[in-house]
Amino acid sequence: MYTTQMDAAKKGIITKEMEVVAKKEGKTVEEIRELLSKGRIVIPANKNHTSLDPEGVGEGLRTKINVNLGISKDSANCERELEKVRVALDMKAEAIMDLSNYGKTEGMRKKIVKMSTVMLGTVPIYDAVGFYEKELKDITAEEFLDVVEKHGKDGVDFITIHAGLNKEAVETVKRNKRLTNVVSRGGSLLFAWMELNNKENPFYEYFDKVLDICEKYDMTISLGDALRPGSINDSTDASQVKELITLGELTKRAWERNVQVIVEGPGHMALNEIEANMILQKKLCHGAPFYVLGPLVTDIAPGYDHITSAIGGAIAATYGADFLCYVTPAEHLRLPNLEDMKEGIIASKIAAHAADIAKGVKGAREWDNKMSEARRDIDWERMFDLAIDKEKAKRYREESKPHDEESCSMCGKMCSMRTMKKILNGEDLNILRD
Repeated sequence: MYTTQMDAAKKGIITKEMEVVAKKEGKTVEEIRELLSKGRIVIPANKNHTSLDPEGVGEGLRTKINVNLGISKDSANCERELEKVRVALDMKAEAIMDLSNYGKTEGMRKKIVKMSTVMLGTVPIYDAVGFYEKELKDITAEEFLDVVEKHGKDGVDFITIHAGLNKEAVETVKRNKRLTNVVSRGGSLLFAWMELNNKENPFYEYFDKVLDICEKYDMTISLGDALRPGSINDSTDASQVKELITLGELTKRAWERNVQVIVEGPGHMALNEIEANMILQKKLCHGAPFYVLGPLVTDIAPGYDHITSAIGGAIAATYGADFLCYVTPAEHLRLPNLEDMKEGIIASKIAAHAADIAKGVKGAREWDNKMSEARRDIDWERMFDLAIDKEKAKRYREESKPHDEESCSMCGKMCSMRTMKKILNGEDLNILRD
C-alpha cells in the first residue's frame, strides 16, 4: 500500500498514473518512477478526482501550461467560467486553476472537478473569507486549515499555499522597500492577517498540519511565491530571494512526508535576469518542479501582456521552468473574457513548445518538421491540421484568397515554395502566364 504518488515511487511501486504519464512523455515507467521518487517531477492526482487524465510536471517532461479562471465579486457568472473550463479542455491545456474569490465557491469547484480531465488547482485562502463570511482579521489559523481540508476533500489536485511568507520575510520586506510592494493576492492577504493579528503565518507555523492534509488526499502542494516581483524593478531582490530560501527548506520537509511539491516563481523580470533565476530556484529548491507566472519582461504593455509573458515564459522554460501559468491580454485590466483566455492559452502554448525544442524534449521538433514539410509541399490542409490554432490559420487564408490556389496573397506566383517545387520537378515556372 502507499499514501501518495511519491510514497509509491519511493517504495518501487508503479501506479496507473505513472504508466499514463510515461506513455504520454515517451519515457519508460521506471524513468518516471525514479524522477518522482526524488521530487524532480510530480503527478498531481487527488484521490477524489476520478475524472482525471493525469499529467507529469517536471524535469525532462513537456512544459505544461495552466489556465486561470474563476468568479469575483464584480464578475460572478459561474456558467461563463464553466464555459471557459470547457474551452480550455478543448484547447488541451494541461491544468486549470479555479481562483474564485467571492461567495460560496464550493458548488463551482465540485462541478469543475467532475467535468475536468486535467489537474485542478486552487488557492484556499481566496475561499476563506466567503466560506466563513468573516472579515479577514477574524479568521483563525484552524479555520484556514479547515478550508485546505475542504479543497482536498472536494478533489483539488494541487493547492497554492504561501507558507514561505513568515515573520522573517515580512521584516525583510519592511527593511527593503519595493516599488510595487506585495503583488501576490494570497501573499498580501496573509501579510495583512499577520500584521493585523501580530501572529505568525498559520501556513508556516502549522506546515506539518498542511502536510497531513496533502498526504491524506495526495494533493500536491504548490509553494506560492507571496513575494514574487510585481515589477521588473523588484525582481531578484532581498525579499524574493529570502522567501525562495524558505521554500527550499519547506520542500525538503514535504518530501520527508512523501508530499509532492511544486515551487512557484516570478512574476515580472527583465530578460537578462531570467536564466540566473531559474538556476537559483532549482539549486535552492533541490530540483523541484518550477511553476512561473510569465515572467512578464516589461511593465508597459497592458492589453498585450500575453506577449510579454510568452517571451519570458519561453526563456524561463528553456532554462529550467517546468510549468507556465498563462497570462491573458486582460492582465492588470479586468477579469479575462473567453477570447482573452483563448489568446492567453495560445501564447503560453507557443512559449512552452518553443522551450521544449530548445530543451530537446522528445518529439517536440518533429511537429515543426512536419509543418515545414507541409509548407514545402504547399499542402494547405495539412498545414492547417498541424497549426497550433487551426481556426485562425484557415480564417486568415479565407480572408485573402490568392489568384493561384497553390500560393498565398502575399507572394502569389513568386512564392519561393512554389518556385523551388516546380524547378526541382523540372516544370515550367510561368510566373506571368496563367
